[in-house]
Amino acid sequence: MLRFVIKKLLLAVSTLIAVSVLTFGLFFAVPNNPAELMCGNQKVCSPDRLAMIESRMGLNAPVPQQYGEFMKGIFAGRTFGEGEAARECPAPCLGFSFRNDEPVSEIVGRTLPVTLSIVSGAAVVWLLIGITVGMVSALRRGTVFDRGAVGVSLVGASMPILLFGPLLLIVFVYESGLLGYPRYVPLTENPVAWASAMILPWIALGFLNSASYARLSRAQMLETLSEDFVRTARAKGLPKGRVHVRHALRAAITPIVTIAGLDLGAYLGGTVITETIFGFTGLGKASLNAAINLDMPVVMATVLLAAVFIVVANVVVDALYAVIDPRVRLA
Repeated sequence: MLRFVIKKLLLAVSTLIAVSVLTFGLFFAVPNNPAELMCGNQKVCSPDRLAMIESRMGLNAPVPQQYGEFMKGIFAGRTFGEGEAARECPAPCLGFSFRNDEPVSEIVGRTLPVTLSIVSGAAVVWLLIGITVGMVSALRRGTVFDRGAVGVSLVGASMPILLFGPLLLIVFVYESGLLGYPRYVPLTENPVAWASAMILPWIALGFLNSASYARLSRAQMLETLSEDFVRTARAKGLPKGRVHVRHALRAAITPIVTIAGLDLGAYLGGTVITETIFGFTGLGKASLNAAINLDMPVVMATVLLAAVFIVVANVVVDALYAVIDPRVRLA
């Protein structure tokens, strides 16, 4: 088991290094000078100002040296510029946003908790509802519950969050007044206010994803129930609950773990639409604003974070595979 985990961790580290090189190359080694993008309007961007920005960003150094400084900043921090114009960026330094005049890590520190709050609660919703409904629907195939669950899952899977999110706001905020308009409050500051603000985003993102998970869980459970090892367990006289949970569910949940890990990794990289609909400024909204404003250090940092989340999610999924199915350890 330890050898299996070490192998996956080494693969994850090499993947992240490759992604960092590629991302750095895309944003800092392109023919266009990033300093010109940071300078803004070319009519008011004097050569002196352009040279100052290049010096602050370290763009006057060779590209390999720039990459080395970037990686060094992540682990040890770095200083942008010299003298009175110097800007300190403590570790982990993901760059410096000269448009906002602050380290990118501070922007990430403000926006990442918002995205984590949305995704964590929504994941609980879609996993609990989706897997439970899918498994029960498979065990009661052909019943009224099964048909109703299939119908609701089809509606949820085909409804975009651009429609479902505003509908929730209209029903629960504007018309009934049951909830106030969502306003993010840190969990450490007021847990009750934090949870009340997250209810609608959790429902919106969780319900729509639970529809897909219900369909996938139902299909996997039906396939597993027809396998020979399940029929053998039933022939031995084992209780239905033990057959369904210990044998069928354990085999059926493997592909669901894969999809769940990838979804979590992708959503942690940013939930742009959900954040925009409910007025939150999370990691996704910050990356969108940075792309619009050509704030390239912020864009690069959010891309790297998204890659980290996806790679870590894959490592966790592989580890869970080894727990669920010991045969994976031999692969």
